[in-house]
Amino acid sequence: MREFLRTLLQRLAALFRRRRLEDDLDEELRSHLEMAEELNVRKGMSAEDARREALRSFGGVEQTKENYRDQRGLPMIETTLQDFRFGLRMLRRSPGFSALAILCLTLGIGANAAVFSWIEGILFRPYPAVTHQEQLLALAGTARGESGHTAISWPDFADLRRNCTLFDAFFVSKIMGTTLSIGDRAEVTTGSIVSANYFDAIGVHPILGRGFEPGEDVGRNAHPVTVISYQLWKGRFKGDPQIVGKTQRLNGVLHTVVGVMPEGFYGTFVGWAMQFWVPASMEETFEGGGYKLEDRGARWIESYVRLKAGVTRQQAQQEISAVAKRLEADYPETNRGRGMQLWPLWQTPFNNARTLLPTLEIMVAVVVFVLLIACANVGNLLLVRSFARRHEMTVRLAIGAGRGRLVKQLFTEGMILAAFGAAGGLLVAHWCRHALVLLFPARGGVAMHLPGEIDWRVLAVSGGVCVIATLLLGLVPAMQTGKIDLAGALKSDSAGVVGGGGRAWVRSGLVVVQVSLSFVLLVGAGLLLQSLEKIRNTSPGFSTRDVLDTAVNLVAAGYDARRAQTFQDELLERVRALPGVESAAFARMTPLSYGSYSSTVIAVDGYQPPPEEQPTVEYNEVGPGYFATIGIPLVSGREFARADDEKAALVAVVNETMAARYWRGRNPIGERVQVKGRWMQVVGVAKDSKYESVREAPKPFFYVPLRQNFARGAGLHIRTPLTPETMATALAREVHALDPDLALFEVITLQEQVDRSTSPQQVAVTLVGILGGLALLLAAIGLYGVMSYAVSQSTRELGLRMALGAGASNLLKLVLSRGLALTAGGVALGGAVALGLTRLLGSLLYKVSPRDPLAFGSAFVVMTITALVASFLPAWRATRTDPVQALRD
Repeated sequence: MREFLRTLLQRLAALFRRRRLEDDLDEELRSHLEMAEELNVRKGMSAEDARREALRSFGGVEQTKENYRDQRGLPMIETTLQDFRFGLRMLRRSPGFSALAILCLTLGIGANAAVFSWIEGILFRPYPAVTHQEQLLALAGTARGESGHTAISWPDFADLRRNCTLFDAFFVSKIMGTTLSIGDRAEVTTGSIVSANYFDAIGVHPILGRGFEPGEDVGRNAHPVTVISYQLWKGRFKGDPQIVGKTQRLNGVLHTVVGVMPEGFYGTFVGWAMQFWVPASMEETFEGGGYKLEDRGARWIESYVRLKAGVTRQQAQQEISAVAKRLEADYPETNRGRGMQLWPLWQTPFNNARTLLPTLEIMVAVVVFVLLIACANVGNLLLVRSFARRHEMTVRLAIGAGRGRLVKQLFTEGMILAAFGAAGGLLVAHWCRHALVLLFPARGGVAMHLPGEIDWRVLAVSGGVCVIATLLLGLVPAMQTGKIDLAGALKSDSAGVVGGGGRAWVRSGLVVVQVSLSFVLLVGAGLLLQSLEKIRNTSPGFSTRDVLDTAVNLVAAGYDARRAQTFQDELLERVRALPGVESAAFARMTPLSYGSYSSTVIAVDGYQPPPEEQPTVEYNEVGPGYFATIGIPLVSGREFARADDEKAALVAVVNETMAARYWRGRNPIGERVQVKGRWMQVVGVAKDSKYESVREAPKPFFYVPLRQNFARGAGLHIRTPLTPETMATALAREVHALDPDLALFEVITLQEQVDRSTSPQQVAVTLVGILGGLALLLAAIGLYGVMSYAVSQSTRELGLRMALGAGASNLLKLVLSRGLALTAGGVALGGAVALGLTRLLGSLLYKVSPRDPLAFGSAFVVMTITALVASFLPAWRATRTDPVQALRD
């Protein structure tokens, strides 16, 4: 072992003393030759004969040197370095080829690295600065018989925290917001309601001041303190070093700033950057609806857990489920049919991770296709280049180079290309790491926050992609190198329009692969585009074109309930009197907005639920004239009137699905439904509409009068043919006439609200469209390259055809037909692949079959046109062939 290490060290040292050792070797060989030459002279030979005899008896000098080099150094490293230097020289000699190949790889590897950075920054490591994110899981509730998730109540959360032993921490992080008035507009600032242990649980601590102390998350509005973000501190407070202890009005309540978080920390919500945090004791201030910390039926919490070291998600889920079962038995009135479930971060049900998951899954497949197309393109370029270097390879084989040595050289050149492509791709990914957010519209003036993360994992995956690309790139020319026939290499090689012999099928096969993958992407883009159009053209059950939505945040302005009611009444009268306004109404929630509807356990006269069912239904608080304003038809009964106030009997309007489920064919008008222990009389039945998603299935839903369940943060809906800009000016004037300190929220149409709610589908269409276009361009370049090379290699054939009477149109048809033949093969293969793969788009498709003939037909037309364009220039060049010159050459 010691001798082996000594030899290895000597060989390594020889790599760094190469010049000196070469000089010593030359000197030693020269000494040996001179001694042999002198001995021959003594034997009576002439000086010339003595020199010749010395060289003959010594053997090949260069061979001797090579044997010595093999003994003193590390031949594999030396030959690799030699191949690397030679590869760089070859690329420098062909700048056009090198630039095109590196550009193709940069686009392919860059697209992969960009998507990987989005997956890392949105799904797997979504919370910058948070420690050990692999131990975090999202915690949410479930309801028997219902899909998806529900929120958790604070008492249930507290019981889980007390009774579970496999967790280091339970913590709450519920997104909400407030408005900060700036001029005559209100800017929304996003924040989180958190448990007191939040910052300790995630391992992030303030750079100024403190976090929340134990006990600050209990009590009714008992602890008006806040921790602010670094961005808010720098922006609104100008980086004031004395900020701790100062106050900021949030939702009408003065909060004392107790801490500032470090730069680069944005909270624990995928989609928006948090600007401030308040303890859970202040929940009622920001969300309204009464005090919830002691109400087991009030489900509002979004929470996380941190596992102890060595605990698996399955073990943790078993313990959580056991505690949930005990809670169901102990509190049947609120917890019957309720469970708890843990989700990995990339499936978090209450933020945009789960929303974007289907899109990012599709993107992984798409960028792999793009990479394969880019590699096939570069492989074709390398193959053509290897044919041009056929003479060089033949000579090297003839003088003794092994075929393995040539293959290694070609793989090294492929590695150099892939390395340059990977470097360029990472640069592209760095530029595009924040590009995803550009595809989402701002909501309420707040831009989304969806940063990509290029860390060692993304670099490792990109390195793996580079290795795969190297293997793919080096494999194609290496396969052809192994088939070089020394005897036939000097013979003239005639080729047809698509090449000759074994080389043709390789080049053509690569083009067929490119076309087939491009066809699959085009079909996917067509399906997603049709789905998006159907989503946006499907009626959501309410008017979208002539209804505007806005709000005035009275909560942030410090209005109490009575003053807010007075303001809403006066503003409503003023708005209804404006020219062009047909009707107006307030409502707590806007359909398809990001906020959450209220939900409650209900009881219906005459309906006996199964033992395992606990009927829970969402509802909205709306004002008089709401249904006429927003355009939801009433099937029967009436809508709410001004007289349905806090002094009147409690009433409700149910939708058709709720009427059918709980009254089962009976007319619900005049029947009673119990909500939060209070009985309400049903006075109307409204048509079903969309509430949270355009793609949602019909579900039970009901409405209550805003006056009977008042919300200060209600939004204003206005039916008018006027533009949002025109109405915004008039509304701002009326708001300022009532209170000059109030700011108007953005004014948008409900169609804009629908478009915002379908932004994930829009993102999927845009990304697949962009990458599909890129794939189509690469496929067109590959087809053009193959046809151009085929025409250049078939000059004699074309000249002979023209000499025998073929016209220009015949040659044009010949080349175009063979280009279209390759395209047809690619489309046939791509069609078969697409029939299997488009089923993966099911979660993103809406009323569109994965085998939709329009999508397949459109992709076929696009590929055919692209093939004709790519083949036309080589075909036109073929028609310009001079038969005399071609036959002479």
